[in-house]
Amino acid sequence: MKSIFKNLVVAVIVLSTVSAIANNQKSTYGRKAGFKSEVEKNIIKVDTDPTFKKNGNKLFMNLLNLTEGKVILKVIDSDGRIVYEEAIEGKIVVEKAFDFSKAYKDEYTVVVVDKLGTYTEKIEVK
Repeated sequence: MKSIFKNLVVAVIVLSTVSAIANNQKSTYGRKAGFKSEVEKNIIKVDTDPTFKKNGNKLFMNLLNLTEGKVILKVIDSDGRIVYEEAIEGKIVVEKAFDFSKAYKDEYTVVVVDKLGTYTEKIEVK
């Protein structure tokens, strides 16, 4: 009789503990959660601005073009003359290397125009 009573007490304690734990946790089963995971947050905050890297008289440009829309690249000298112009469409990643090693001494502006904005980078040839 004592062993039945002990087992019954243990069973009641275990069941009440499990019930208390289950009632304190909020379940999101069957409805939308009010939070986003770290992966979702990082996917949403993708930086689509172009990156520029200078190496001597060379300028490297990379652009993540998620819209695959038209991207216009221009090189303009200090007098406002267009030295180079190119339109690229349908590419997700736009990469371009500009070599100014044979260019005249001047300050050049590289302009990148896509659906999301206009970006510029200056390089000086000495």
